[in-house]
Amino acid sequence: MRRWITALVVVALGYAALSVAGCTLQRRLIYFPDTRRVAPASLGLTGFESRALTTADDERIVAWWRSPPSGGAIVLYLHGNGGNLTNRVDRLRALGEAGFGVMAIDYRGYGGSTGSPSEAGLRRDALAAYDFTRSTAPGARIAVFGESLGSGVATRLATERPVAGLVFDSPFASMTRMARRRAPFLPAELLLLDPYPSEDLIEEVNAPLLILHCDRDRAIPIGEGRRLFARAREPKRFVVVRGCGHVGTWTARTEPLILDTLRAWTARPSSEPAR
Repeated sequence: MRRWITALVVVALGYAALSVAGCTLQRRLIYFPDTRRVAPASLGLTGFESRALTTADDERIVAWWRSPPSGGAIVLYLHGNGGNLTNRVDRLRALGEAGFGVMAIDYRGYGGSTGSPSEAGLRRDALAAYDFTRSTAPGARIAVFGESLGSGVATRLATERPVAGLVFDSPFASMTRMARRRAPFLPAELLLLDPYPSEDLIEEVNAPLLILHCDRDRAIPIGEGRRLFARAREPKRFVVVRGCGHVGTWTARTEPLILDTLRAWTARPSSEPAR
């Protein structure tokens, strides 16, 4: 009996230690920032300039800004959990060459931005980017592109600010469920600091939605994207991209669809005045 009690105590202590470690280290398992700051001009991004935005909690966020042409629209780009803006140069260039203004940010802790990443912090970063965009180009329509983790940030933003539409590359429906899948032995509902409840929030969003997801995505399975899509309001469209993995949806084949969709959402009827 004493041996059984000792074994149970050891197991309980081990489980408690594992839970504490999971709670303490979890943000290191979610966010993988590259802290280097690089100027967009040094990467060949013509028309882009680096800006510093101040958030509501006084962090300084690095942004790459491309002014829209007169009467043009803007795409607010919210990247994923790894790297920084330097890993998204091709996409930002394509958006600029398609005639869009672009606002792309490195979240706190990424790319020279101050602070440390968290769900609440990234929400403030996105709000700062949106509000800068609105004040700098008050007549422009703003669509949002959310990549992977950025889809969770974008979903929250769209419940707090009006957007012309949302494009999601490889989105998840719930970070809590993702955590349960990867560590089913831990109580994710109790321990997770950044749950990103997109599947609940998406029901509040009144904007068109385009989701693109790779069928071989192992980081965020396509079922997550489908689950989010099912909870979203119309109009919406789900596109399966064959033969690729995580965040591999922007290809030569899908780029025209993405750009044409953004144009359709942000086109202003000739009778509509600028706001």
